[in-house]
Amino acid sequence: MTAFYGKYTSRLDDKGRLVLPSPLKGALPEGSDMRFVVRKDIFESCLEMYTWAEWERQTADLKARLNFFNVEHATFWRAYMRDCTIVEPDPKFGRISISKDLLDLIGVQKEVEFVGSGFKIEVWAKENYEATRISNEDFVTLAGKLPESR
Repeated sequence: MTAFYGKYTSRLDDKGRLVLPSPLKGALPEGSDMRFVVRKDIFESCLEMYTWAEWERQTADLKARLNFFNVEHATFWRAYMRDCTIVEPDPKFGRISISKDLLDLIGVQKEVEFVGSGFKIEVWAKENYEATRISNEDFVTLAGKLPESR
């Protein structure tokens, strides 16, 4: 499984494209599918980028838990899939085009932070990402609420 780590700043170019930072692009195994699925995060004002393989794995797991003849499940699925888009870095420069609508949803003006989050990449408006930092005390409290390992 591919894992992404680190924080990298990127600026929108004149055509609204972003350069996927080379350490994140380089985390993909050679010859792997370069497509990413991008969607709005459920809880935060950021976007999530999943490799095609990770997206397939997660959506298969999610679909297995849903009954599409249940109206609430069908409504959830529609909302979950809303605004998903596929991006693929161009081979020469690693540029990606994320729709203006998605970038507007998270408040991007000119700069974004690409944040490796293990199995996914988060894309934040630079100023919004800095505002999410929590205190060490809050981090310790959250850590204490995690279930014990199995």
